[in-house]
Amino acid sequence: MTTAEFRNYLFPEGHPRIEEVRGLDPYAYREAARTEGTFTGGLVEGWTPLYLNEFRGVTEDGNLREGLFPLEPARPGEEAPVAAMVEAAEALLAAVSEADRQKLAHPVDAVQWQTWANPEFMQFDTGLRLEFQPQDVREKALALMEASLSPEGYRLAHDMMLINGFLGAVVGLENVLNEFSYNFALYGTPHPTAPWGWQLYGHHCAVNCLVVEGRMALGPVFFGAEPNEIDEGPHSGTAAFGERIRLGTGLMAALPEEQRTAATVYEQMVDPAMPEGRVHPGDERHLAGAFQDNRVIPFEGIRLADMPQEAQRLALAIVEQFVLPLPEGPRAARMREVEAHLGETWFSWIGGHEPGDVFYYRVQSPVVIAELDHHCGVFLDYDTPKHFHVHTVLRTPHGNDYGRAWVRQWQAAGQEQDR
Repeated sequence: MTTAEFRNYLFPEGHPRIEEVRGLDPYAYREAARTEGTFTGGLVEGWTPLYLNEFRGVTEDGNLREGLFPLEPARPGEEAPVAAMVEAAEALLAAVSEADRQKLAHPVDAVQWQTWANPEFMQFDTGLRLEFQPQDVREKALALMEASLSPEGYRLAHDMMLINGFLGAVVGLENVLNEFSYNFALYGTPHPTAPWGWQLYGHHCAVNCLVVEGRMALGPVFFGAEPNEIDEGPHSGTAAFGERIRLGTGLMAALPEEQRTAATVYEQMVDPAMPEGRVHPGDERHLAGAFQDNRVIPFEGIRLADMPQEAQRLALAIVEQFVLPLPEGPRAARMREVEAHLGETWFSWIGGHEPGDVFYYRVQSPVVIAELDHHCGVFLDYDTPKHFHVHTVLRTPHGNDYGRAWVRQWQAAGQEQDR
């Protein structure tokens, strides 16, 4: 007998929220989601123009800092598993038809990178929709993910897909919420040193991965879950985000009261002191979500360098949890990059910090943004944030989301050699 809290918030049988979606395939639901005057239609209207903007990158003040991401070959021991990735990518390409290869593959600097999104409706149909692919193609896409990510990272990404399928089964909407209701795309030509990568995105899971010269850029990454546990069936016991939540509350507890107050930008999740638009209808408190590739996100809260040593350790542990999907070598390189900017790293908090409270937090520096937020119901019936609905976002500011800063340096070096 389950005691999972989320089951207290199931919509009653026949409720319009579920019935209006039941039976629609992803393409019919896509059109329905665009309807003017609906909640989803408003999101589509607001997001659509943003991805067409020339990519610059998230900044804290609108000024793009150069030199933060020099393109250098990976140090010994920090190399990405490129050979295994190339083999897996070539196996995927060989498994699809020529027509599907044309749909799957894009130039390495294509704007389609920026079409990823985390809602359940398919705003952009980039790459191949896995649920409509043969099992062999699905397995090869997963094999490329597994070859690229750390074991923990692959498990987390796949768990998001499994939890999505579990949600679909619980609410009876397997037609738009299932393990493979995700788009998968390749960028560039798989190669040992030249830049190329892959992208998976859909409800509550989006991963953008690029490798060049043995180095790996992973981001933007979006992981979310409603609910954040599977309480029955073959995957029972699967759960997510416990450590990211524990580290956040532990960090707040480790701060002196004065610093805890300074870190708390708003005391309530929807606070009267918030400026208009601070809580987005889709992203809620997140600032670095889908289509926010060029957003200005000012530093807020307190600097890590001013925290007690234990609080600093917990803040870096939060970042390490967010970059855990990177393989061990690239993860070490990423943490070295983060620690080099400790004096410019800030931590901010929204909401309560006592047991039972829901909250938002952000760790931000010139080279990383990590956000966690508790959200309101989407396919479960509640209108205030709950512990079992969690969204997280990882980004690389100042132009290296999608590894774009490295790609531009690679292309510039090639142009220089051609002169």
